[in-house]
Amino acid sequence: MTRKSTGKRDRDYKAATRLANAGRDPFAHHGYVNPPVYHASTLLYPSAEDYIAHRGRYQYGRRGTPTSEALAAALAEIEGPQCEAVALLPSGLAAISAALLSVVRAGDHILVTDSAYGPTRKFCDTILPRYGVTTTYYDPTIGAGITWLMRSNTVAVFLESPGSLSFEIQDVPAIAAAAHARNAVALMDNTWATPIHFRALEKGVDLSIQSGTKYIGGHSDIMLGAVAARNSTWMRLKETVFEMGLCVGPDDMFLGLRGLRTMGVRLAQHYASGMKVARWLEARPEILRVLHPALESHPGHAIWKRDFTGACGLFSVVFKPAPVEAVNAFLNKLTLFGIGASWGGFESLAIPFDCTPMRSATRWAPGGPTVRFHIGLEDVSDLIADLEEGLAAFRAAAESDV
Repeated sequence: MTRKSTGKRDRDYKAATRLANAGRDPFAHHGYVNPPVYHASTLLYPSAEDYIAHRGRYQYGRRGTPTSEALAAALAEIEGPQCEAVALLPSGLAAISAALLSVVRAGDHILVTDSAYGPTRKFCDTILPRYGVTTTYYDPTIGAGITWLMRSNTVAVFLESPGSLSFEIQDVPAIAAAAHARNAVALMDNTWATPIHFRALEKGVDLSIQSGTKYIGGHSDIMLGAVAARNSTWMRLKETVFEMGLCVGPDDMFLGLRGLRTMGVRLAQHYASGMKVARWLEARPEILRVLHPALESHPGHAIWKRDFTGACGLFSVVFKPAPVEAVNAFLNKLTLFGIGASWGGFESLAIPFDCTPMRSATRWAPGGPTVRFHIGLEDVSDLIADLEEGLAAFRAAAESDV
């Protein structure tokens, strides 16, 4: 963990420039372009006096190394001037858990969007109650109306926009303002857009969370989480992460730094390819609707257009009513789309899902079976051809069931 870098790079450079340069100081490392990877636990002190006084920039591997400092500084710079510092965590869920634990105490109440990532909900339902913290789930489209759900002991509001799997867009500025009016903290899972397409801290969020496993890494080979904090929330977050002994392995930090350098160009390709595939699917007779906030047909498109500068390659579709065997036939026929959890890598993915068990404040009734897609970096024409074959298998299975 570290504060963002200072000096000439604090100018208002564009995102691509920041991604290429943030967290790097070649002449502090003999001119090498990339920061070194420190595999470290023990750090030696020059004297007993230095050890007793904890003198020195670095004190122990878990408390930070030049590698972690470089990654955290780069992420802080990308988050924008409102960012006080960034904490690095060993996974996206660890980032969510640590962020929540940093703002609650026994007896507190929090509000969490009903469209949150499933493991976020699981943490709120199983771990937080052990320590006397209660959770109320709210309709993600509630906007400023969230004021009416806040209690005297409500200390935090957790957002995720767009919603996990179902892609509802939240009015983040309105919800954050309502939270602040009642002295509550606003937290947000910003993994989908990343700070490249949504500056969460600028929109009023106090703790902006990312799963670096996704687009920061970009190659489906690391586990990483990050929490960017405003000044008022940084010290408690820092203390929580340190006292829980949470840290990231040096190789994952290195791969996160390396992935960061190309995240801008990868995101641009994911966005462009994702839109082409989404529009193609929207015109298909087998599809009831496509859940992609950047499509004009999406209920939250106006807010997305107001607040976001782009999108990524992740969206969902609702098939017209069909038996589960038809959806399975579709998925099993695909060759370029893998069936697997996570997303954000170079490869395309498709998974079936059902939000019903994860809803309590809203009703999940999409009108047909649902599949989430991640559009990777393959050629779009090849992906569409693959989907055509899958849809042919879907139709054949659906017709045989009639």
